[in-house]
Amino acid sequence: MYPRLGVNIDHIATLRQARKTVPYPDPIYGAFIAEQAGADQITVHLREDRRHIQDRDVKLLKETVQTRLNLEMANTQEMVKIALYLKPFSVTLVPEKREEITTEGGLDVITHQDSITRTAGLLKEAGIRVCLFIDPDLDQVRASHKTGADAIEIHTGRYCEAPTPSDQNREFQAILNTAKTARKLGLAVHAGHGLNYHNIKRLLQIEEIEEYNIGHSIIARAIFVGLERAVREMVEIIRHQG
Repeated sequence: MYPRLGVNIDHIATLRQARKTVPYPDPIYGAFIAEQAGADQITVHLREDRRHIQDRDVKLLKETVQTRLNLEMANTQEMVKIALYLKPFSVTLVPEKREEITTEGGLDVITHQDSITRTAGLLKEAGIRVCLFIDPDLDQVRASHKTGADAIEIHTGRYCEAPTPSDQNREFQAILNTAKTARKLGLAVHAGHGLNYHNIKRLLQIEEIEEYNIGHSIIARAIFVGLERAVREMVEIIRHQG
């Protein structure tokens, strides 16, 4: 069985929000096209500052997505309340800083284990699958397991941005070790951040990774070839390279 592809549509909303007076491009329509093109999941990050995805978007996506809706969010009372109300298929808890352009690293589960455990419990009681976005670090994996989370998503940013082959090899090995440790602990393994049509191919060798969440590279490709083709191209890579 090939890994799932979650298409992150945040940057369709980014383009819309650049001209706040217009209602297009609509990420809801983008989600429809992505699903028709073979996406197994739609992922959105509802940020505290609402810089791209809006509350209206998440509500409509919950009503219209035919596959799975994965809500990325910070571990805050506001976001937990929204998730419990909307009940997406899954929630991925991510760290969030107002000044960052995109998520810069993984959750520090070790430091915030008690709070994350409480949140994971609330979400799971509501029937929501819980994933923690972490750096490829074995101690963070073990802490994630203790929270009762269902899955981890490995932050692949350092691998994707590695300046030399030796650096990439080191980061690949860290991802591999993290994935294997998580699987042994009974956690599902996802991966994402910075992945594109080229650097994902090596990661497809890691059989423990069952889901990839990819946004920027797909939306960037869509500018030139259209969203349907951009998604289909990534689906083909995942299905035939894995």
